[in-house]
Parts: sequence; structure tokens; C-alpha cells
Amino acid sequence: MNWLLVVAGAMVGAPLRYLTDRMVQARHDSVFPWGTFVVNVVGCAVLGAVAAGAASSQVRLLLGTGLCGALTTYSTFSYETLKLAEDGALGLAVANAVGSVVAGVAAAFAGAAAATALWG
Repeated sequence: MNWLLVVAGAMVGAPLRYLTDRMVQARHDSVFPWGTFVVNVVGCAVLGAVAAGAASSQVRLLLGTGLCGALTTYSTFSYETLKLAEDGALGLAVANAVGSVVAGVAAAFAGAAAATALWG
């Protein structure tokens, strides 16, 4: 039955990732992959909150594994970073790699701190 929670979360996370990516990227006239950056950072914050909060195992499966697993995307982040480097935008590729890791970890800590403050 746990797999249904993962599927339900992923059914929301995957389209949310696609729609958010398209919406964010449409607002920027840049080759920098802002859409992927945003979904990954938001997903890190949500996962940090779920991991630190007093969430049940079912909520962790639904939101952590399902929603965040489908919302965030390491493969697209890696591909977009590689593509930037291949296209000669090495500075943007490095900024994407470093910025994504730093912002993602910071967002996870912030999500965890927020959950701890709210739910103790």
C-alpha cells in the first residue's frame, strides 16, 4: 500500500515540475536553467521540512519520496550544466553547479529549521 502514496505524490510532483519549469523559464531571457534551479531548491526545502518535521512514515512517503522525488531532478540539472559547458558558457555551468548545490543544501536546512520551529 505504501507504493500508492509514492505514486500519488509523484502524480502531483511531476506535472508541477514541468509547469513550474516552463513558467519560470518563460520569464527569463537567459540560457541559465532557472526553472530547474527553482524546482530543485523548492524541493530541497520541502524535503528538509518533511525530514525534520514530526511527519508520519506515510507523509514522508507521499511528500518526501513521491512529491519531492518527482519534483526535483538531478538528471536534468546535470544535463543542463553539461549543455551550458558544451555551448561555451563555462561560467554559467559552474554557477549552475555550485549555486544549485549551495542553494539546495541551504534550502534543506531552512526547511528543516522552519519545520522544527513550527512543530517542535
